[in-house]
Amino acid sequence: MYLLVLSTCDRDVKLCLFVSQALADLGWSQPTLIQEKAIPLALEGKDLLARARTGSGKTAAYAIPLIQRILTSKQTVREQAIRALVLVPTKELGQQVQSMIRQLTAYCSRDVRVADISGKADISAQKPILMEKPDIVVSTPSRVQAHINGQTLQLQSSLEMLVIDEADLLFSFGFEADLKSLLCHLPKIYQAFLMSATLNDDVQALKELVLHNPVMLKLQGSQLPGSSQLQQYSVRCEEEDKFLLIYTLLKLGLVQGKSLLFVRDVDRCYRLKLFLEQFSIPACVLNSELPIHSRCHIITQFNQGFYNYIIATDEQGLENPARCSQKTQEKGKKKKNSRKKGKDKEYGVSRGIDFHNVCNVINFDFPASVESYIHRVGRTARADNPGSALSFISHTELPMLMEVENALTGDRTHDSVLKPYGFKMEEIEGFRYRCRDAMRSVTKQAVKEARLKEIKQELLNSEKLKTYFEDNPRDLQLLRHDKDLHPAVIKPHLKNVPDYLSKDSLGKNPLKSFRYTRKKREKKAGKS
Repeated sequence: MYLLVLSTCDRDVKLCLFVSQALADLGWSQPTLIQEKAIPLALEGKDLLARARTGSGKTAAYAIPLIQRILTSKQTVREQAIRALVLVPTKELGQQVQSMIRQLTAYCSRDVRVADISGKADISAQKPILMEKPDIVVSTPSRVQAHINGQTLQLQSSLEMLVIDEADLLFSFGFEADLKSLLCHLPKIYQAFLMSATLNDDVQALKELVLHNPVMLKLQGSQLPGSSQLQQYSVRCEEEDKFLLIYTLLKLGLVQGKSLLFVRDVDRCYRLKLFLEQFSIPACVLNSELPIHSRCHIITQFNQGFYNYIIATDEQGLENPARCSQKTQEKGKKKKNSRKKGKDKEYGVSRGIDFHNVCNVINFDFPASVESYIHRVGRTARADNPGSALSFISHTELPMLMEVENALTGDRTHDSVLKPYGFKMEEIEGFRYRCRDAMRSVTKQAVKEARLKEIKQELLNSEKLKTYFEDNPRDLQLLRHDKDLHPAVIKPHLKNVPDYLSKDSLGKNPLKSFRYTRKKREKKAGKS
């Protein structure tokens, strides 16, 4: 019944055949470093505090031991009960964790059942799910506490394992009170895992609350992949030049593959989307105002290859958790404003969400903190895949660029992590008049109308996703999120690029795509 699939330098680990078959279907032939170190210790019953960079396989590192231990436990105890609780900071991450566990339990789904209750459904609507006592429950702390208060969830007699995923975000997302409260409803003895990309003060506080003599795993000193896997560039450009440059890069195909474009706020999302629409460049908008079902559907379709570009914002409240926690006195006013605008405080794109096969991250607006930069750029170059990151830097963003450089280089002060993206801005001056022509149509009123139209449209989509598509899963693929909003005047002549402005006519030193730059560097290395 068991198959040897994982070995480390000092111990062998035998995983259940069901799990081994699921891993084979996923194409996982070798464990990642965090999986190699964490899984054997977890199966021995150790509490773990694990830090590993984003994209390193932390979800599977705790999911595999959960499944293995539940299968082993059911060989002796047949009673159905909730044995594992996975706490996550966002609803999107909750759905992602549930999806991963379901993939890993493809051959034992009757024996190991998982339920995600992090969504916004009524407590009464989720009560039947919990009455069936799924083996693994995935949720945000506030949702678990709500069910405990409503007496629809009881953990004290059955829980054996607790996982806190993205632990460094839980307190900054306002879950401190909920988490401390629900810990009082857990049994005295249970195994616990804290998984995090960073080890900040909040994680240390959680360690004292939930762990007992834990093993600490601090893997990969660098929080981002090395230069052989992740190419990081920066380009100095002011406001108008940002739009000029993004238009040139996308329209001429100089950015190849799926890309995430990060901006600083929701208005900028729609301003950039409307600007790109002028040139018939479709893109999705992803922000906290959209309903959860729409956000998750956008991410799913992006991962399936429906869209090439997502314009996303991680927004001020989530970009800088430290700053957010320091301003607790102002939270009351901000929450009222957030409710008026329909924002979801449990939203986050730069953290946790597993975007598949992202080739490029473009910081259209430079992030407001070092942590945000790391987690934005961490969306690409995941696992063993290569990736590129390009940051547009205005003069007001130079101090933050220096902070990021200092944080990433450490003692290597002579090195620069963000290499200059080498080209001459004068080579794209021929596009400037087209850029200005498009920008004249993207007014504040157009942005406001687009923002309202998108929210109304996605609210309708969200209801469809919740009801109709449950019975018609094939039709789900027909719903797209990158349709034109068109509140601005569209000028058809901007859609096409004249021959004299084409990529081949830009002179002896044309703009270099990310891919071209990497290939040229590899050739030089080969010659040397």
